[in-house]
Amino acid sequence: MVKYSFLQLFIANEGDKAIISIIENNSKDISFLDQNKLGSNLFAFSTNITKNGETYLGINTHQPLDGPTSWYEAHLVSEEGTNIIGATFAGAPCILTGTNENLGWTHTVNYPDKTDVFKLEMVDKRNYRFDDKILKLKTFKAKAYIKILGIPIKVKKKYYKSIYGPTLKNKSGYYSVRTPSLFHIRGLEQWWKMNKAKNFQEFYNILKMNQIPGYNIGYADKNDTIFYISNGIIPKRNNSYNWTNIVPGNTKKTLWNEYYQTEELPQVISPKSGYVYNANHSPFKSTSLDENPNPNDFAKNMNFELYDNNRSTRIFNLINSTEKIDYERFKEIKYDHTFPDPFIYNFMNVNNLFDMKPEDYPDIKELLIQIQDWDRKTDIESVGAGTYAMFYYSLGKYYRKSYINRNFGKDIIALCLRDVKEKMLKYFNTTEVKLGDYQKLVRGEKEIPIWGMPDVITAMNSSPHTNGKVKVTHGESYIQLVKFSKEGTEVESIISYGSSDHIESKHYHDQMDIYKNFGVKKMSFDKSYNYKNAKKIYNPN
Repeated sequence: MVKYSFLQLFIANEGDKAIISIIENNSKDISFLDQNKLGSNLFAFSTNITKNGETYLGINTHQPLDGPTSWYEAHLVSEEGTNIIGATFAGAPCILTGTNENLGWTHTVNYPDKTDVFKLEMVDKRNYRFDDKILKLKTFKAKAYIKILGIPIKVKKKYYKSIYGPTLKNKSGYYSVRTPSLFHIRGLEQWWKMNKAKNFQEFYNILKMNQIPGYNIGYADKNDTIFYISNGIIPKRNNSYNWTNIVPGNTKKTLWNEYYQTEELPQVISPKSGYVYNANHSPFKSTSLDENPNPNDFAKNMNFELYDNNRSTRIFNLINSTEKIDYERFKEIKYDHTFPDPFIYNFMNVNNLFDMKPEDYPDIKELLIQIQDWDRKTDIESVGAGTYAMFYYSLGKYYRKSYINRNFGKDIIALCLRDVKEKMLKYFNTTEVKLGDYQKLVRGEKEIPIWGMPDVITAMNSSPHTNGKVKVTHGESYIQLVKFSKEGTEVESIISYGSSDHIESKHYHDQMDIYKNFGVKKMSFDKSYNYKNAKKIYNPN
């Protein structure tokens, strides 16, 4: 479990991307913030904004729908007092996001600077300079497989360790990667303790362990406390260096060993506005405008996000368009699937789409009209959504070309729409393709049309499927809606497929249709009730 969490948290800190950039000899550009982040949503509402004295928590994760970091739902009960409903990954010993009888929390991925790359000053092939000392690299060998003509061949690759951390060599030198997750291995222990927390003070004290190296946290409890923090183990760095680039690996001035404490991170506790939210955007936009954390209170080299995105913009607008929020309105906000106007992508700009006159582009006139007349709702039956989705995914081959400005001009947009038209006619024999005809939710032999798109609240990211279609691979995965009231803690949930990974099980995909219809299922903390109503009870031993 330690190895498992060590690897996962290293990846969560984007250490893997630093490794890849070194291996691919791209170490001059270690910038990750210009990519489309898949992310998640969180929001919590206190009685300052809700009706009927109720407190709400929205757990809205956007993970891969399959694979080692796809969620499965569990209800974990112990004789020591644990009673929690939520989601976890295979291999974890506890719930990673969920709700117990007293409180609940969830995560979204955050992007402060959690990983640094150092270029060593080598004096020969095995020794490097560190201030006035000459230090020796430690050498290791790892077994790996590479494919030659499709055949996996076992090879041994050398890697090293410097005073900074794991070290790799490429054509331009030796580079070390340093990230706090290399030195903190108690993340799973902290989550386990969070499972058992009974109130906010206890929960906050557990956060002070500072063992989970990243992730925003959104929280609510039965005492009407709501809370947001851009959590992380953030190093205290020397201000003399630009930490967004590669820094020198030859001086103790760059060898950080201290970290900011939990109390020193951007956070909001029970704001008067009555809400907190995050959609992988700036922690300085986490509640009402006058109650947000001030970016000037934090070191610039922490490099917290400063941007908005479509989801954050839409969530903020929806919350502030409603004087009071009841449970039904809470659900409406969660299941909203409309883009704001204009688009607010944090990594590109395609708003030139709406300045193009259809009559100037006669060969793609109908596609421009479909998008420009579209209501921005990503409905299954929407032709405008279908055209825009096909356009969005066609942008990929241009987006990846470094010489193209990500503020997409009309010429690139026209090229993409011509690609879309060609694909529509080839696979669908029409230029009017509904989103649900193009985008599918697929498991085994079951294939159904599905709503959503990247960066709407009900986010969906898709990959090529068959016959010109795409299938969802990331996005709305585990959803939990929580109500804390005088009657107790009520939980409703849904997962994208079903509760079993066994294809022969009737629970392999039995939640797909409920999920498609924005439905949820009621959960109970009552162990005796669950046993009484269980379809099957078994012991794996």
